Amino acid sequence: MTSTPRFAAEPAYRHGQPAKTAVIYCNLGTPQAPTASALRRYLAEFLSDPRVVEIPRFLWLMILHGIILRVRPAKSAHKYASIWTENGSPLKVWTERQSLDLQTKYDPQHVQVRYAMRYGSPAVSAVLDELKTQGVNRVLVLPAYPQYSATTTASVFDAVYTWGLRSRLLPEFRFVNHYHDHPAYIAALADSIRAHWTANGRAEQLVMSFHGVPERTLKLGDPYHCECHKTARLLAEALGLAKNEYKVCFQSRFGKAKWLEPYTEPTVRELAKTGCKSIDIVCPGFVCDCLETLEEIAMEVKAAFIEDGGSQFHYIPCLNDSPAWINALHSIADTHMSGWAMPQNTSAEREASRQAALALGASD
Repeated sequence: MTSTPRFAAEPAYRHGQPAKTAVIYCNLGTPQAPTASALRRYLAEFLSDPRVVEIPRFLWLMILHGIILRVRPAKSAHKYASIWTENGSPLKVWTERQSLDLQTKYDPQHVQVRYAMRYGSPAVSAVLDELKTQGVNRVLVLPAYPQYSATTTASVFDAVYTWGLRSRLLPEFRFVNHYHDHPAYIAALADSIRAHWTANGRAEQLVMSFHGVPERTLKLGDPYHCECHKTARLLAEALGLAKNEYKVCFQSRFGKAKWLEPYTEPTVRELAKTGCKSIDIVCPGFVCDCLETLEEIAMEVKAAFIEDGGSQFHYIPCLNDSPAWINALHSIADTHMSGWAMPQNTSAEREASRQAALALGASD
């Protein structure tokens, strides 16, 4: 016998109410503080997601709670402490700033831009609850992941679907699967690298490091590997690079299983050992600087390169709040909201819109 679903309380329905639209810009998430206890809570939620770890659940939960959550939080807390800012986690700082800047492109009376985190706060469900009380009935879900992976993008969608299971009147949803080859995204990446070259000179090699995933995901049909390589190819073409002038590799391997190769640290070590003295490294799959870029790449991988004979290592920051990237986000959002008629902000209205966006952010 099927049980009757328990729906959350609904706002009063008003016949003929005008359409209200929102963009939820969703990133991975971050611990609330660089402490072992905060990391334990965050990692417990993150690593319990079956999209993230695809091994038999009972076995994995025994390993997670019996070993990993007893050891890893303290080590991870030390790493987070090395990149923490007075305003908190860099990932949260940049994600919030990107959402506020994207809000300036729209009249907040017609389109609200909010950010959410898949793990941690503000949760996807909490943001959807708040938007619903405000009468929002059209929602674009825009993940901060240019390349699609079941481990990231699909997990964001899962959070939306799960929220929908307890809602009677659902908004009209649209989902952005990927934008790995969007011209404005590629152009924003190319602009950031050219700006670095103008300011610092150009190294012998450009290394493009993407977040890794287990190799078996490729064999199971996940397009992530292919989309990373397409991003790299398009970026190299935009920069006019020959194939021998750049490397594509994958970082952040976790566990003993084989992940996508080549791995980033061994790649830069090999470059140093074979006589390459200078490299520039960029992480095109990350649109916000975070632990994986600021600590793993700019500290750990740099140390590996120098240790094996390299002399000049330059990490090129993520897109963060660069105007070209905000314009790209706007272009991506507009494409997917096609048909949802809404007024755009003029340049004269943008400062007022920004203040409204800041007020919305302060209410979180």
